[in-house]
Amino acid sequence: MKILFLHAGDRVPSSRFRVLPFAPLIRKAGHQCTLLGSFPQMYDYFPWLGFRPSQLLKRLTRRFHLLWASLFRYDVIVISREIFDTPCLEYEKKFRKLTRTLVLDIDDAVFQRYPEKCEQLARMSDLIIAGNRYLKEHIEPWNSNIIVIPTCVDTQEYPAKKEAPSSENRCIIGWMGTTGNLAYLKVVAPALREIAEKLDFELRLIVPEIGPLSEIDLQGVNIKHIVWQGKTEVEELLKIDIGIMPLFAEDEWCLYKCGLKLLQYMAIGIPTVSTPVGVNSEIVHQGVNGFLASDTAQWKEAFTQLIEDHEFRLKMGIAARERVIEKYSVEGNLPILLEALNTEFEKRR
Repeated sequence: MKILFLHAGDRVPSSRFRVLPFAPLIRKAGHQCTLLGSFPQMYDYFPWLGFRPSQLLKRLTRRFHLLWASLFRYDVIVISREIFDTPCLEYEKKFRKLTRTLVLDIDDAVFQRYPEKCEQLARMSDLIIAGNRYLKEHIEPWNSNIIVIPTCVDTQEYPAKKEAPSSENRCIIGWMGTTGNLAYLKVVAPALREIAEKLDFELRLIVPEIGPLSEIDLQGVNIKHIVWQGKTEVEELLKIDIGIMPLFAEDEWCLYKCGLKLLQYMAIGIPTVSTPVGVNSEIVHQGVNGFLASDTAQWKEAFTQLIEDHEFRLKMGIAARERVIEKYSVEGNLPILLEALNTEFEKRR
């Protein structure tokens, strides 16, 4: 097969975890695989150029991609989320005309932003790949030919953490994400403040910028900010001992998340504590590879047990990595992806 992936940019999580790691393995399996990403990245613009000229550059880039696709005639074109972060479907329709098989990959609740666009795009696609069952259930009325492939981690790129003796350093609770998502720390802030009065730990935030943190009461908590960089992401993750993923339980957007943070923490072999929303409850086996916490008391109990019991933390971390290898690895999900794409290709030969 000749497969073209139209993705959002190599720094966008949907591309970094649902497209780029699969490409070399698809080629190794004997297929042609081309990656064409947004430039600038889908959700970015160049400040030195300005917002409007940056959007024009994105459109010019995609026009070139249209020309490329028309020249090389791919058997399958896979669109990651959408072509542009706008209500417009113009370019998706143009790519639709250039291939027999159009596939849409969705890993977030994009239908909340542009519901009509998402419905139309789903209906004109031959196959939908959803990041979890909640996305599948929402999209299925528009297109019943839909499969679930979870957001995956390349376990070759995420080595198991080498634990230092418990006496060497204070325990590090880590959170990694975008600046805009720092607000989720409001969920866990009361528990962190309370355990900081009794236990010695550090809250390490791996995030581009922490300005919004000023709106969250973390008084008394020892905080260290590490500026997120793609090239050092795994290196920094390996320094933390407990990974957290708090979410707003009543926020519908959170229901459709694919649990990427959890998978990254678990892939390096550390236990996690998270809000039991959406797939978090499926990824985490309570008390085995992590904890699910619905209120401050449960967050405190999980933190206390993990900070105080080093051996239990190690045991839970081993189980966490095994869980990722078993169900959420790139290598494990590659056959599912290739079988789905090949099935659709064979229908239209």
